[in-house]
Amino acid sequence: MTAPLHPCALLGPDDPEPVALAGEPLAPGPLVLLGDHAGRLFPRRLGDMGLAAGDRHRHITLDLGTEPLGRLLSQRLTAPFVSQTYSRLVADCNRAPDSVGAMPPVSDGTAIPANGALTPAGRAERLRAIHEPYHRAIAALLNARADAGLPSVVVALHSFTPALAGAERRVWNAGVLHGGPGDAYGRRVLRLLQQRPEGWVIGDNQPYSFGATDYTIARHAIPRALPWLELEVRQDHLATPAGIAAVADRLAPLLVEALAALAPAPA
Repeated sequence: MTAPLHPCALLGPDDPEPVALAGEPLAPGPLVLLGDHAGRLFPRRLGDMGLAAGDRHRHITLDLGTEPLGRLLSQRLTAPFVSQTYSRLVADCNRAPDSVGAMPPVSDGTAIPANGALTPAGRAERLRAIHEPYHRAIAALLNARADAGLPSVVVALHSFTPALAGAERRVWNAGVLHGGPGDAYGRRVLRLLQQRPEGWVIGDNQPYSFGATDYTIARHAIPRALPWLELEVRQDHLATPAGIAAVADRLAPLLVEALAALAPAPA
């Protein structure tokens, strides 16, 4: 008997793998890019999850623009980019497995029918199929780099909606989340963005701050004592290929420049 493509019944043989990798895992440069919310797919077994077509293309389903941005930065920086293929509504890989936010019944005021009556068995199945493979892939990559003697600086790419329901438009064009061990690199990127705003308003732990709900950095970067950055870009800047290229043009040199602050002082 031929083994199934996926180890979990949620994903059938026609469903894509839950993790995508762009770039060379053992690239000599230290940057490792992550896309926790890059994917928009739903497993075939879940259909449309009870959502209207418009909702399936909103920010509640994915961090719009982060998948093409990550791939472009991967090319420009010669850095690996690990991304999640499936929607954050199926399993949010930047939330703890046991948190409500990992499979939210409501997101930005929109009910998610497939999550509203999710059984413990259904929840466990999603974790096995989506959440755990993503984090195993990140751990394996970081471990392989460490075994090869390569440094790693973890950069988690996110995007945010220009306005949540019922709220004023967010003034920030981009934001840097920081707080906790290893965030000196992120704070250096924040300073560089603030020093060269070029018309952008840069959020300092805005529109989100790093905290207990952030899972990926806390699971992979902090325990390994790795430098890290969690970066948010407003989604209207990532709505077109030209916009994505412009954001990459802005970010790529700053991400490299900020690495100099991590280099040990000459003897």
